[in-house]
Amino acid sequence: MPDCIFCKIIAGEIPSSKVYEDEHVFAFRDIEPQAPIHIIIVPKEHIESIADITPDNSHIAAKCLEAAAKIADGEGLANGYRVVTNSGPDGGQSVFHLHFHLLGGRTFGQVC
Repeated sequence: MPDCIFCKIIAGEIPSSKVYEDEHVFAFRDIEPQAPIHIIIVPKEHIESIADITPDNSHIAAKCLEAAAKIADGEGLANGYRVVTNSGPDGGQSVFHLHFHLLGGRTFGQVC
């Protein structure tokens, strides 16, 4: 997607603080962190949101979650971390490219 900021970051057109990359996933540090460790994990394939995951592309979301576990281990988050995704404007999604926020380095309250 030509106007997608995450596609531009993946392509190297916009600089980022990369922490992980494989053939399916790109991850970088958030420029406005909400926790001591705040990493954005994005699939290299443009999928607009979690609402657009289908049987044909669900393996891409799984690759993102596999990467989250690897990154969390590498960041020393043995006591736990949070993985969050937002879907659509009412869900707080501001960049319409599927992405997961890996948050750690502090204690979080219960959500549910």
